[in-house]
Amino acid sequence: MAEKTATEQRIRIKIRAYDHKIIDKATETIVKTAERSGAKVLGPVPLPTEKRKYTVNRSTFVHKTAREQYEMRVHKRLIDIVSPSERTIDSLMSLNLPSGVDVEIKM
Repeated sequence: MAEKTATEQRIRIKIRAYDHKIIDKATETIVKTAERSGAKVLGPVPLPTEKRKYTVNRSTFVHKTAREQYEMRVHKRLIDIVSPSERTIDSLMSLNLPSGVDVEIKM
């Protein structure tokens, strides 16, 4: 089992989106940018898709058995960037991602 060194820096990027095509484009852009700047990239790791179901009555009052179900899916990915340089951080900060993508960055 390999031991981590205390000086190893890691950036963890969590990406969330409702559309899987958009999230795939965003992860591809982030990975290419990080690799171009010389950092080691681990991932993208697909995390479980969060499914939220909402049941709503179709009509009011008497027709309780008539219901409609709606589902919202949140797709998630995880990318780790190991030992990033200043150039890597600058290039990731100036990156333009598609709208509808939520990015959370932890160092």
